[in-house]
Amino acid sequence: MAKKILFINQEISPYVPETTLSVMGRDLPSKMQEEGFEIRTFMPKWGNINERRGQLHEVIRLSGMNLVIDDTDHPLIIKVASIPQTRLQVYFIDNDDYFMKRKMATDENGEEYEDNGERAIFFARGVLETVKKLRWSPEVIHCQGWMGYIVPLFIKTAYKDEPTFAGTKIVTSIFSQGLTKKIGDNFKRCLEFKDITEESLSDYKDDFDFIEMCKLAIDHSDAVVEAEADTYPELIEYAKSKGIEVLPYSGEGANDAYKAFYESL
Repeated sequence: MAKKILFINQEISPYVPETTLSVMGRDLPSKMQEEGFEIRTFMPKWGNINERRGQLHEVIRLSGMNLVIDDTDHPLIIKVASIPQTRLQVYFIDNDDYFMKRKMATDENGEEYEDNGERAIFFARGVLETVKKLRWSPEVIHCQGWMGYIVPLFIKTAYKDEPTFAGTKIVTSIFSQGLTKKIGDNFKRCLEFKDITEESLSDYKDDFDFIEMCKLAIDHSDAVVEAEADTYPELIEYAKSKGIEVLPYSGEGANDAYKAFYESL
């Protein structure tokens, strides 16, 4: 029976411009699908995505849920499209406040959004609630990009008793593309959900930044991938110091390494 892999991607080409992250977001799931794995792929519906050109359409049966973050209701909208030539279907997490009217990590002036942390929390919960609705249980969840770095925490804590994610292995890829500003003073409070409390996050700095977010992801992952050469060596060493398996940078055309890696989990 084919192994089921859920890819939670920050960026996927051709919906956003080509970067190392967006090309990997497209190519790795596509190649693993060709290798016989059963794949589901998610990304945020960034405001700079052209819905008409990308042929996105809303999935009414999956939309309509409200997610509460910091005592505020945020409606969840799910859209879907297929990448031409690859047969890869992509689910998009959308919301008027967090995504629809806004660009990616930075605004029109190149300034990082103050609530990027909240956007990542909404995205993580939106993906996991949608996967539950799909009645599809992934054996591996692979998070690529900081927008997915809240997922490992949720899977290992708030969602640990969900049958959908029973036995799921979590993989986090570390890329050179990150954030430079603090994620927000109220980030820990916004993370509170079920048994996640500010107290349970006391090992982390109150002033969350990108490195702290990476450590949060690594601490709750089963394995870590060095997605680019010499990417944040201190984070790769941090993962190793925690006894977490690390897949070193495999160079171009690393499909065989990834396939063997997934099969070993």
